[in-house]
Amino acid sequence: MPPERTQRATALAVSPPCVVSLLAPLRETLPARVGIDTRGLAAVRIALGLLVLCDLALRLPDIAAFYTDAGVLPRSLLAEAYPTISQLSLYLLSGSLAWGTFLFGLTALAAVALVVGYRSRLAALVLFVLLLSLHARNLLIANAGNWLLRRLLLWCAFLPIGRRWALDARHVAADRGRAVSIATLGVLVQVVVVYAVNAVLKLRGDRWVEGSAVQYIYQVDSLTVGLGDLVAGTPLLSVGSHAWLALLVCSPLLVLARGHVRTLLVAALAGGHLFMFATLRLGVFPLVSVASLLVFLPPPVWDRVERVTEPLRARLRDPAAALPTPDDWPTVPRPATQTLTAVALAFVLVWSLASIGFLTVPAAPVDPEERRWDMFAPQPKTADSWSVPVGTTTDGQRVDVFRGGEPQFAVADSGATYPNVSWYLYLTSLPDAATLRPGFADYLCDRWDRRHDSRLATVELFHVTQEMYPEPSAPDRRSLGTFDC
Repeated sequence: MPPERTQRATALAVSPPCVVSLLAPLRETLPARVGIDTRGLAAVRIALGLLVLCDLALRLPDIAAFYTDAGVLPRSLLAEAYPTISQLSLYLLSGSLAWGTFLFGLTALAAVALVVGYRSRLAALVLFVLLLSLHARNLLIANAGNWLLRRLLLWCAFLPIGRRWALDARHVAADRGRAVSIATLGVLVQVVVVYAVNAVLKLRGDRWVEGSAVQYIYQVDSLTVGLGDLVAGTPLLSVGSHAWLALLVCSPLLVLARGHVRTLLVAALAGGHLFMFATLRLGVFPLVSVASLLVFLPPPVWDRVERVTEPLRARLRDPAAALPTPDDWPTVPRPATQTLTAVALAFVLVWSLASIGFLTVPAAPVDPEERRWDMFAPQPKTADSWSVPVGTTTDGQRVDVFRGGEPQFAVADSGATYPNVSWYLYLTSLPDAATLRPGFADYLCDRWDRRHDSRLATVELFHVTQEMYPEPSAPDRRSLGTFDC
């Protein structure tokens, strides 16, 4: 008998009968609830790596605009606006396009290593550091999906994500079991608190309780994409509002339930996220949420996945076998990892309670209530908005320096005024970030002068809002300031 089993058997033998009777059911049910199938961990590893690659591809066209000194947020302005958080970014070492491109490439390389499972846990940790650097470089274009992606990667650094479907698995004995540890409990709790905190905040909003919240959201043109315009205004959205809130309230069952109940809840939540991905301008956030749910799927689901994917895995197995096997590399001692994961789990719980006002924490550089899982809560967004940067050339002509042509303060489709989700996040955050507006104005002046024969004298930033529900109101124009070029 292995030493650890001998120790457990001895401990039970010397325990009082009443203690044994209490612990026996716990020992049987706890692994089934907090354990994670190693194939599920492998699926999460692959999904997160692919999502990082997709996210990088979406950000790449605007790398100069958002991550260099020639863009909207030079390092001097970043350090002034965020003196503490900015120090977490490797992008602070240089403001050049070459350095930004190098870090993008390094991040992509770490993501590929994670997908193929080469030194998986190290790849997850490196990817966490690189994404933290990326997001800290420009906080205005990082949403809750980016925060969740980083946290999942950090948990992956403590989980056996390379035991299955990975290059690392070639020198590991066949593994068809479940991983059970503080880290598995931690990642499950991490996913559940995202839903639970959001449920608490939504229950504080009357529009979610009455069932009209989703109808408000889909009236905002700048938010809707794809199929969003087709479903906007349909009675189905009222049902969807109640259904989504009910799913969020039931999210603790992801840990408490087993078997078909857990699988159905995962399927329902994943279906909701995929619907959001097809209809709302949320970037990769819904897909990150779907990836996080994979850890809850029970073994029968992965048995079926293996049967379906066996032909594909067989074609990949021979080329992978020809690759050199990674040498053994030092690992952190188990007691140290247990301590680290316990601290991380405590942090998740304390931060989550503080973010909804259930707990008070000492002053910190970041307020928990400013970084909480409050997607569309407690009240949904009810106003549409778009930005109109009006430039005046040296000969007196007024132009839209961002899109070209004459300034348009009334638009038929506000969504068309945002080139992509990064610009949407940046421009909709600018009204609340007064210290960052001069950087945007300087960027527009330089870009105009490079692309046109005329030169700009000034840029005035306007932000237009329009209440959309129940009927669109007249657009309200607000000046965010005038800046000299």
